[in-house]
Amino acid sequence: MTEEHFSRCAAAIEQADSLLITAGAGMGVDSGLPDFRGREGFWRAYPALARAGLDFAEVASPHTFHTDPRLAWGFYGHRLNLYRATLPHRGFALLQEFARFMEHGACVFTSNVDGQFQKAGFAESRVAECHGSIHHLQCLGDCEGKIWPAAGFAPQVDEDACRLLSELPPCPACGGLARPNILMFGDGNWQEARAGAQEARLASWLARVKRLVIIEIGAGKAIPTVRHFGEFQDGFFIRINLRDPNLPKGRRGVSLPMAGLEALSGIAAALGM
Repeated sequence: MTEEHFSRCAAAIEQADSLLITAGAGMGVDSGLPDFRGREGFWRAYPALARAGLDFAEVASPHTFHTDPRLAWGFYGHRLNLYRATLPHRGFALLQEFARFMEHGACVFTSNVDGQFQKAGFAESRVAECHGSIHHLQCLGDCEGKIWPAAGFAPQVDEDACRLLSELPPCPACGGLARPNILMFGDGNWQEARAGAQEARLASWLARVKRLVIIEIGAGKAIPTVRHFGEFQDGFFIRINLRDPNLPKGRRGVSLPMAGLEALSGIAAALGM
């Protein structure tokens, strides 16, 4: 990686009036969060599920909430506790600095459900979470289609067994089981009103900007929603990705085959930060 790549990124940021941040699971790795890449990576993070022979798609599904809710909430409860305890890495602050003097500031489009952008200080109105958020709940039975904050739920989890020990969270409307407001595998009952409102705000913002720079961080190909969203936008494109760094053919931009924090730090240095 040469300084020229960072200099090109810096020049594009200096000329832009807006910053679109598109982020996948790789954004959280520098904060110490797992990205569940491949069955082996998932099982390293959750040995109890490895012993049971369950992969990510099997556990992260409404079916498991119906058949074994304490296992399902053992997995999601652990993740909720982990995300609440995790401090966002310095790269989040650098992104905010990049956009500080831009006319339209920054907005975020992410498949991450961890709430790390909001925790790092990004305004709720500037974040679109296309797969939902673990910090919000909905009814498993869709009694009224409501979505509410998970702030009152403090899961106690047996991490060795990946099972919830505390009371299962109830739906305040019907008393049935609550689940995360996250788009899961095989999920026909995800309540998308919150995510839809976020994406509508993002679309309105994108309609106003004129000189956009897009910084994509750690977005994989397995579920390419984030990659496709950023590629669709008209602007200078910076793709930061250790495993899949190539830009679409003919796309104006820079490819940085690096971890997120390392790449953002290099851009910041080129900007004189």
